Amino acid sequence: MKTVIEMNNITKNFQMGDVVVRALQGVNVKIEEGEFVAIMGASGSGKSTMMNIIGCLDDATDGGYKLDGSDTRSLSKDQYADIRNQKIGFVFQGFNLLSRTTALENVELPLLYDRQERIRNPREQAKKALESVGLSDRINHVPNQLSGGQQQRVAIARALVNDPAIILADEPTGNLDTKTSVDVMSVFQNLNKQGKTIILVTHEIDIASYAKRNILLRDGLIIQDSVVTERLFADEVLANWSEDGKNEMV
Repeated sequence: MKTVIEMNNITKNFQMGDVVVRALQGVNVKIEEGEFVAIMGASGSGKSTMMNIIGCLDDATDGGYKLDGSDTRSLSKDQYADIRNQKIGFVFQGFNLLSRTTALENVELPLLYDRQERIRNPREQAKKALESVGLSDRINHVPNQLSGGQQQRVAIARALVNDPAIILADEPTGNLDTKTSVDVMSVFQNLNKQGKTIILVTHEIDIASYAKRNILLRDGLIIQDSVVTERLFADEVLANWSEDGKNEMV
């Protein structure tokens, strides 16, 4: 198995006036290609800091971090930008779509910053990404013509369009109702079945149950790293929802 994330004794400190806040205190973790990992923890546990370092949005104070085999400590700012664009697909809680831009144009956007010109036909690539999340019939719709779940699917397609090594999702169901959240988790699970590596940051225990592995942080330390033994399967949950016609979901 290929290692796509390798963090060795990662620490991260923030100076808050006269006080040093130790957000991460020696984090060691490896994530292999094809895994589906949920990073969990209460507010202040360090999960957002860990996500920012994984996503090359912030540097560690100390320790080593390799992303898809590249040692991030030796990268210039331009190389950092390139690695974010090429190796990581980001999905955020707030969708972050351009309001006056079609789904297709929103998905194409990361390809405009592909200085390596890896993708020969950006428009076709964007269409394929939208097809992969079940939105081939919505490519010309702007965000306000789409439901919350459809907007998050557009955001997932945008994360996929560069064929990144990992998809990093930060509270992707935080603004969605229960049924729509499960629908979005179905998309992630199906992408994972196709071989995509997915790292999900969440504070919701039920959402973390859709992953294969859970990492729990507390006070900047990993206190648990375990396989999900009672895993939920989104397609089954949605099928039961449809059969029962319930307004609530377990």
